[in-house]
Amino acid sequence: MVGHVDHGKTTLTEALSGTWTDRHSEELRRGVSIRLGYADTTFRKCENCGRYTVEKKCPECGEGTESLRRISFVDAPGHETLMATMLSGATIMDGAVLVIAADESCPQPQTKEHLKGLEIIGVKNVVIAQNKIDLVPREKVEENYREIKKFLKGTMGWDTPIIPISAVHEANVDRVIEAVESEIPTPERDLSRPPRMPVARSFDVNKPGTKPEDLTGGIVGGTLLWGKWRVGDEIEIRPGVQIERKGRSFWKPLHSDVVSLHKGNKSIEESKPGGLIGVGTKLDPSYTKSDNLVGSVAGKPGTLPEPVSQIEIRAKLLEKVVGMDKEKAVEPLRTNEPLMINVGTATSVGTVTSARNSEADIELKLPICTEKGNRIAISRRISGRWRLIGYGIIS
Repeated sequence: MVGHVDHGKTTLTEALSGTWTDRHSEELRRGVSIRLGYADTTFRKCENCGRYTVEKKCPECGEGTESLRRISFVDAPGHETLMATMLSGATIMDGAVLVIAADESCPQPQTKEHLKGLEIIGVKNVVIAQNKIDLVPREKVEENYREIKKFLKGTMGWDTPIIPISAVHEANVDRVIEAVESEIPTPERDLSRPPRMPVARSFDVNKPGTKPEDLTGGIVGGTLLWGKWRVGDEIEIRPGVQIERKGRSFWKPLHSDVVSLHKGNKSIEESKPGGLIGVGTKLDPSYTKSDNLVGSVAGKPGTLPEPVSQIEIRAKLLEKVVGMDKEKAVEPLRTNEPLMINVGTATSVGTVTSARNSEADIELKLPICTEKGNRIAISRRISGRWRLIGYGIIS
């Protein structure tokens, strides 16, 4: 769920799932999303009238509904300072709902930046939700619709459905479900490969004052790219945690067993790709608290790539910087300039040690666990903000 700040992403997520994903105290105080929010739901269809819903009984005719598929949502923040957070959430998803408010002109800065971000990280299946149609006259809704069509022309979303909705009144939300069902298919998954999961969340579920013998191991969350987890499997997490010893600093991979698996509010014995899962481990919960392991990769021991602090990329830069009120041309990469890169759920800042036309070497402050051929998003510091300027392929 992506889009400009305050366009209604969290409200639409709640309408589709029943979950209000802003839970952090600062989010509740300010009324905006800061962290990635997560919600699970089941899309259903009425066996009688054909209406799409998330309810077991059709709200239109009262008849029973059949389950279509289980859906996980990542509700991404829309503020310009949190683009890296949006990218790390979108990279684990199979598609996106781009929310555009009808009471503002289109496109707003982060509407452009989020659509370009989706394109860069390879999310091709997009549905447009034209929200807040209850706040403006019909003529304004139609004018905004034409603005959206003009904005989408020439982008990957040029032919995507545009669904007018009021998320707060849950009006036309059934049409969003229908569009997601038709435009964002479930991809084929390779179950034969060893499991691989980018870590999107990690946390400690123990309450203060819990006795040592009663402590529960740390939890890591994400979505499987391929393979499957079973309770009892061994798990390795890389790069892991940073250790200081005798004045030296190094990264230590973590090893444990899968002691539990959770999908939504249910405990399961086996998990396959698709949807968000929580993996219970025997890890010291101090390692996993407060999303400490976000950006790491979990998998079967011995199958993960070695973490790297130096990468060589072939860069493809945008013509203009998106996400700013006044767009400016993107200049070539420069030796010694700082860049922010996103790959999977990992975010790291680095310095260009050598820039050669479209190729560059980058020294990273935080190591990443990645492989040759993977795509990274590249952002540059412009006017005090990290701005998306293109992508690179690791070579």
